[in-house]
Amino acid sequence: MMKRALVTGVTGQDGSYLAELLLNEGYEVYGMVRRLSWENYERIAAIRDAITLLEADLLDEYSLLTVIEKVEPDELYNLAAQSYVPTSFDQPVLTAQFNALGVTKLLEAIRRVKPDTRFYQASTSEMFGKVREVPQRETTPFHPRSPYGVAKVYGYYITVNYRESYGLHASNGILFNHESPRRGLKFVTRKITDAVARIKHGLARELRLGNLDARRDWGFAGDSARAMWLMLQQDQPDDYVIAMGETHSVRDFCEIAFAHVGLNYEDYVVVDPHFYRPAEVDLLLGDPGKARTRLGWVPEVSFADLVTMMVDADMRRVADERPLVGGYV
Repeated sequence: MMKRALVTGVTGQDGSYLAELLLNEGYEVYGMVRRLSWENYERIAAIRDAITLLEADLLDEYSLLTVIEKVEPDELYNLAAQSYVPTSFDQPVLTAQFNALGVTKLLEAIRRVKPDTRFYQASTSEMFGKVREVPQRETTPFHPRSPYGVAKVYGYYITVNYRESYGLHASNGILFNHESPRRGLKFVTRKITDAVARIKHGLARELRLGNLDARRDWGFAGDSARAMWLMLQQDQPDDYVIAMGETHSVRDFCEIAFAHVGLNYEDYVVVDPHFYRPAEVDLLLGDPGKARTRLGWVPEVSFADLVTMMVDADMRRVADERPLVGGYV
């Protein structure tokens, strides 16, 4: 009998890669989507006919109960969230409702309807914030530096609490930054690669960024999706840091991205204080040792390959968008 998986946030970057992986593993895949006035299924266009989409909302307990009753999932991956850190400073209450209380409502629905469902919670390296040690591992204390990080800490601990209190197979993936050509344009990595493509094609002249010295542990979202799946294949639930184990600055990202198309980033990047966070997270570096040992997880895409992959995808996209002038592109 085919396993059933329910993925919240299925239309996002991570959800789309995870849904593809689950289909390849032979799952019957259901995606939970919010009712909106428009459909945004671009990332899952290639698999849209292979998955079943159901409407529900993390803030509506009844809709969650209904979906879980209908699907009866063997595995549930919670990837839905308000995921943009700068927005969390502007909308801290909404961020808390989705990223903290929404997790609680989902866990409670599982407990009431189908407590043998295996649950994955998308946690984040932003929980470490003002880091207490380098590298960060599963035992590193949290010190979040944004409403997003604070809400995610709640989501993390409520997942642990339901595991310990009710015996749910509930695991946290503490994912460090993971990117891809499917990353939203508001995020700094896609902002960079999109700008590179537009500058190279003559459609832009500069790229304005904040702190170029902020350092992150960047990996490929497809590799992260595989780690999520591996967590729910284990006999016992647990929490895992998913990271490359190496750190790079925003400046490093810019240098590789611009150089890939034959440009010098220093000629185009402008530091703009407007893009600095109220409380900055300066250095994130994860220790993936536990995931490598217990899950057998090994990332397949290097940092440099990730950057060039994203640049190449945006170069193709921007080229397709360019208007014809005098019959020539």
